[in-house]
Amino acid sequence: MIGADDRNQWQLRERLLDVSRGVLMGVVNVTSDSFSDGGVNLLASDAIATAHDLHNAGAEIIDVGGESTRPGSEPVSASEELQRVLPVVTNLSEEGLVVSIDTTKPAVAEAAIDAGAQIVNDVTSCSTPGMAELVAGTGVGVVLMHSKGPPKTMQESPSYEDVVEEVAGYLRSRVGMLLKNGVDASAIAIDPGIGFGKTVAHNLELIGSLEVIAGLGRPVVLGASRKSFLGVITGIETPADRDGPTAVTTALGYERGARVFRVHDVVSSRAALAVTGAIVAPQRWDEWLQG
Repeated sequence: MIGADDRNQWQLRERLLDVSRGVLMGVVNVTSDSFSDGGVNLLASDAIATAHDLHNAGAEIIDVGGESTRPGSEPVSASEELQRVLPVVTNLSEEGLVVSIDTTKPAVAEAAIDAGAQIVNDVTSCSTPGMAELVAGTGVGVVLMHSKGPPKTMQESPSYEDVVEEVAGYLRSRVGMLLKNGVDASAIAIDPGIGFGKTVAHNLELIGSLEVIAGLGRPVVLGASRKSFLGVITGIETPADRDGPTAVTTALGYERGARVFRVHDVVSSRAALAVTGAIVAPQRWDEWLQG
């Protein structure tokens, strides 16, 4: 554990978010090549409409990304990424939605923060020079994620001696790096990086052992939505048809300590959280159902 153990509170730029009952982060990919919704939200108007649908369904955070991180994907320039995401971030922030910018580039993150984004979701755990300093200077919330290699090559025979311990150790070190750079511990959330340089077995072991990651004392973000390992297990080939299996990971993830769930379909995962909460905290079932 690093610092105070408060895995149920997450300090964003403008608000303290209580994640104790589970928070849903709706995915809006303003890209042409994302594995599930590539091309669907490439127009800003479509992305904004999707974000509204997700928010109305119960997503407390909208995660906007302009560069695909699916296995084998090619990077895009900062200017192209900004062209895609900035109109969306600006519009949603002006309307009062909590926006997360999904990027590895400090220039994109800075412009999005200036436009109102309250969270930086970085799949490289602030490895790009300048990102840690930007997060510290702006006071935004930040998601540190584990990934074994860049998206283009991360799924080429990933191997670990102990995937849970190695991922936990990596995240512990990245949290320590941010603390040294002046980021408050309360602003940090951590993500084991399901599907980012992991086999099906690695993903399953990580989800089954999320209490180890949660033991670091910060809110755990779980991003298993529609991913290929669910297709391998269920035989469901089309990503958009994997919302049922995704909801299962939301329920099991919550029970094992995850508190923020990055999903494409909010309705099914919201229901999964409601039932799981009523089961694991029956003394508060009325509060759960009414919340």
